[in-house]
Amino acid sequence: NPTGLSPMGTPRQPAEEKAQLLQNSEYQERMVESTFLYLTLDLPTAPLYKDEKEQLIIPQVPLFSILAKFNGSTEKEYKTYKENFLKRFQLTRLPPYLIFCIKRFTKNNFFVEKNPTIVNFPITNVDLREYLSEEVQAAHAHTTYDLIANIVHDGKPSEGSYRIHVLHHGTGKWYELQDLQVTDILPQMITLSEAYIQIWKRREEDETNQQGA
Repeated sequence: NPTGLSPMGTPRQPAEEKAQLLQNSEYQERMVESTFLYLTLDLPTAPLYKDEKEQLIIPQVPLFSILAKFNGSTEKEYKTYKENFLKRFQLTRLPPYLIFCIKRFTKNNFFVEKNPTIVNFPITNVDLREYLSEEVQAAHAHTTYDLIANIVHDGKPSEGSYRIHVLHHGTGKWYELQDLQVTDILPQMITLSEAYIQIWKRREEDETNQQGA
């Protein structure tokens, strides 16, 4: 079965007006189930502060804060040239592997901007059960994921480079790959990077954690 999520849309209005508008067919909520290849995680706007030495302080956000997009209650506004509407997302199936794409890049008519916000995340034991509805939870015996790959973008959006952190499953050790260079890396160093794409593996009941983190 394909993995799915359900977006639901309503217009943004004050409570009384919203209730009245919902009586009209064009404003009623609609639920649609669709498959996905990866989940896009939106970063908050990144205000850059400077410390007493005039050095930039990069903001940070917990992974679970940006995962809240898929809790079924958080609303996200979308705009088109014709209308504005809201969507709420909720996961309906959890696959053996999950891909997160952290939305760092935005493009306008003139240039591409990069959001440098650091995402704080554990590399093991990320439980997504709360992002499933109660009836769907019963069908999922395993909802905990471990990180197995982390793709990082360094530098400016037009001039940057990529690094990849990969878990060697047999030994539980992490390695960093950049071009032809391969070095080992401590797990705690992975979370300090500007993660862009992540691959998570669902933990089965008989699996043991070899990552030591």
